[in-house]
Amino acid sequence: MIILAATPIGNLGDATTRLVTALEQATTIAAEDTRTTQRLLQALGVTNRPRLIALHDHNEKQRAVELVERARTEDVLVLSDAGMPTVSDPGFGLVAAAAAAGVTVTVLPGPSAVLAALAVSGLPTDRFAFEGFPPRKPGDRRRLFDQLAGEQRTLVFFEAPSRIAEVLRAMAEAFGGDRRAAVCRELTKLHEEVARGTLDELAAWAADGVRGEIVIVVEGAGVREIDPADALAQVQRLVADGIRLKEAAAEVAAATGLSSRDLYQAALAARAGS
Repeated sequence: MIILAATPIGNLGDATTRLVTALEQATTIAAEDTRTTQRLLQALGVTNRPRLIALHDHNEKQRAVELVERARTEDVLVLSDAGMPTVSDPGFGLVAAAAAAGVTVTVLPGPSAVLAALAVSGLPTDRFAFEGFPPRKPGDRRRLFDQLAGEQRTLVFFEAPSRIAEVLRAMAEAFGGDRRAAVCRELTKLHEEVARGTLDELAAWAADGVRGEIVIVVEGAGVREIDPADALAQVQRLVADGIRLKEAAAEVAAATGLSSRDLYQAALAARAGS
């Protein structure tokens, strides 16, 4: 079978007994970075030396076929560098291939940056959506945030420290500067920090730079009246970024609940009047 195993996201003490046992018994490990896995084996005192096969974003499509066939006759342990494989890490393609081939997939649950950040954020946890890493390009990122502006579930994002300030500013522009959020830094590590506040406050806090592994948790939108003028402005921003007017109107309509036809007609009228 294929065994997905969560690894510590920082503190080695979070390694489960099941993970250590699996590492001690494994004959084959598919790892995001084999060097990271070797260090993990050493740090946990595991003397077993299994076959290590690299499984990363650039080779997963090809490597999945080999690993699925191997899993028909032996267990294949799958590890990412930290946390759960398949969650913003390699593994999804392998699991999909295994499921299609009728090969059993199981999981050894454990540390998760997504759930850890959500739990300590102080924001609602009953309904949430994980959005991974926002797009790097400002236009693509703005379009995503505009789509999510009306989302009522708590939102969870990953982000690199070098982009955290600009991303928080973009969130404040799209979601509103008074939207509550939390920036969770270095979770489970020595310098763990959780900064809570509004998006405007957090953007100012991050302006001088933030270090470490980061998860951003953002409060969902409240149930409120959507200002048609704001929705029209979103449509116009999308069009300015190169999106066709009909597609932009449909996208904003889906996010706000307003009529796509009304938004389209309003954008045409605004264009004619300018």
